[in-house]
Amino acid sequence: QVQLVESGGGLVQAGGSLRLSCTASGRTFSSMGWFRQAPGKEREFVGAISWRGSIFYTRYADSVKGRLTISRDNAKNTVYLLMNSLNPADAAVYYCAASAASLTDYRADEYDYWGQGTQVTVSS
Repeated sequence: QVQLVESGGGLVQAGGSLRLSCTASGRTFSSMGWFRQAPGKEREFVGAISWRGSIFYTRYADSVKGRLTISRDNAKNTVYLLMNSLNPADAAVYYCAASAASLTDYRADEYDYWGQGTQVTVSS
């Protein structure tokens, strides 16, 4: 049974940082992504990472580019989302997603598995 478990969410002041983690179990993946959903809004793409061996490829939504960084630890089957310079617009439930495909992008339907989400709250 495949499971994705996110952690690391919480309350942070504007300008602060958080690092989210997503650990996969049940199988290994080579492409994973992060999405977020704020109250009353649609789920939106944040970023994704795909890899083969030591070579990896990341892409980010324009709204977070330069502030968020995705990385992975293959040995731990874990992907991280480091978020810097957070602002209230970043507050949302953040979801980790994984795909059976080797390369994915911004569409939610490219991903086959989803975590339960972790809440990020940013105080102004």
